[in-house]
Amino acid sequence: MLKIEQYSFHYTDEKSEGIENINFHVKRGQCILLCGKSGCGKTTIIRAINGLIPYFYFGQLKGQVMLNNLPVENRKMYELSEQVGTVFQNPRSQFFNVDTDSEIVFGMENMAYPKEMMEERMQEITLELRLEKLRRRNIFHLSGGEKQKIAFASVYAVAPDVFVLDEPSSNLDAAAIEELKEMIALLKRQGKTIIISEHRLYYLRDLIDTAIVLNKGQIVSTYTQKEFLQLSNQQLEQLGLRTLYLSNVQFQHRQQPAKHKVHELVVKDVTISHKKRNILENIHFAAKSGEIIAITGHNGAGKTTFARSLCGLHKITSGNIYFNNQKLTSKKQAQLSYLVMQDVNYQLFAETVEKECVFGVKNPDSNLVQQVLEEMDLLELTDRHPNTLSGGQKQRLAVAASLISEKEILVFDEPTSGLDYDSMQKVASILKSLAEANKIVFVITHDLEFIATCCHRILRFEDGKKQDDYILNKENQQYTIDAFTLQQG
Repeated sequence: MLKIEQYSFHYTDEKSEGIENINFHVKRGQCILLCGKSGCGKTTIIRAINGLIPYFYFGQLKGQVMLNNLPVENRKMYELSEQVGTVFQNPRSQFFNVDTDSEIVFGMENMAYPKEMMEERMQEITLELRLEKLRRRNIFHLSGGEKQKIAFASVYAVAPDVFVLDEPSSNLDAAAIEELKEMIALLKRQGKTIIISEHRLYYLRDLIDTAIVLNKGQIVSTYTQKEFLQLSNQQLEQLGLRTLYLSNVQFQHRQQPAKHKVHELVVKDVTISHKKRNILENIHFAAKSGEIIAITGHNGAGKTTFARSLCGLHKITSGNIYFNNQKLTSKKQAQLSYLVMQDVNYQLFAETVEKECVFGVKNPDSNLVQQVLEEMDLLELTDRHPNTLSGGQKQRLAVAASLISEKEILVFDEPTSGLDYDSMQKVASILKSLAEANKIVFVITHDLEFIATCCHRILRFEDGKKQDDYILNKENQQYTIDAFTLQQG
């Protein structure tokens, strides 16, 4: 059904090397996993399949992508979209409407479905994907998992033969990932062909037929499902891949920061509201310098709103925040803290990488700037405009700016989103270095492997409250996560 033969592509305006000599065939109804280290070429292959190459991304192209015995590049985009549907990593990038119903029917409207057919199809989709609670909603009021579900529904509505999913789980909590797994299983039962690019592998192990591992733009290994599931953790790590079994993730004994650490943050009976509705109520905990604290909970549980409030970017409704026994104002919170957002594009302002690192810093230490840029592998990019960097480079630049800011409280919102095993380990190493430098580090994350690698504690928010506070420093104590809660195992 789908054949990629002797296919190579190199981007015209990017330093990315693209992909080289890609060959594989996909039979109708198969689920194919594309995996490998960040930047290995997975997304480029997806762009070749859905026609974004050569119609949107330009470069040097050799070989062919054949869909039902016809070259993809010879198709009109509207013809191709009837056969290939794509769900992108960030669902916001494919929304055209502000309400969910309009977004779901958008593709059908573009294909001139009769109104009666659209209404009938909408009812089918609502039942099959269990969308009752998401109908007639404002898209901007949805959680990340709910947005991903609407993006999937809008593609599902036009019933393409091939579904292409680009890291669909990267911003989802455990419950939303379970729903994503069910939707992919539904496609398999319907005989659809699925191409999925992923770093999180555990939820796909029962669904895939073939796993294709890439490195530096080339296919290095191809496995059947049985062969792939027999790979050891060590073999997976060598390939830059995450675990296939969450049960293998263990929280090892981690030394808790010494009691003499110099700074203490106390959040006392804090309530946070948005549009007259309480998001979080009566939050109370203490943190000290040297700690790395994971903040977990469902999509929409209030984690990011709490982070913004902690940094003085969102006013608390009641309660107080203290630093070294001093009650903080919003202005003082902002002076003490630095937030690395999930979408770092919102916080890049300067004209060059070097200027971005010292943006808003009085009397910056030039030696420190050079040292941090080298640590972040950005030294050769000092004169580049931040908007010309790749996603991973932008993320590292935001982290570099946080290091140079010399703030005492650092907050990272989903820093491992879309990262492979090696990159996840690098981020963990950076956070450990910050903790060793007496910083108080908070990290909002759904990434169990990442938590196990570097965090001292886990705060879980649910139902508008802080439900749990787990200290990960007890010997012979392991922790596990299921689809809904983090619990002692």
